[in-house]
Amino acid sequence: QVRLVESGGGSVQAGGSLRLSCAYFGYTYYFNCMAWFRQGPGNEREGVAAVANGGGSTRYADSVKGRFSISHDNAKNMVYLEMNTLKPEDTAVYYCAATYSACGLGASTYYYWGQGTQVTVSS
Repeated sequence: QVRLVESGGGSVQAGGSLRLSCAYFGYTYYFNCMAWFRQGPGNEREGVAAVANGGGSTRYADSVKGRFSISHDNAKNMVYLEMNTLKPEDTAVYYCAATYSACGLGASTYYYWGQGTQVTVSS
């Protein structure tokens, strides 16, 4: 059974930084891609960043390019999202997700999801 568990969310002022972590467990050997999504109040779930298995190619939403960085530690079964220069519009519940399919930012291609961690950025 596969499980994804996020941690590291919290409250921060605009301009600050946070690091989210995602630990994954179970039969995850064939995951092709890990990603972070977010869903703010009244918004649809949005792909933020994705990384191919083995720490290969990455993809970012335009809204976070240059501020966020995704990384994958295969040895520890961990995925991280380093978030810098945070803005109030980054406020959302952030979800870790995994897929056996091609690496992208579309939520429909991801089968496994964590429970989410709240990030709140105040102005």
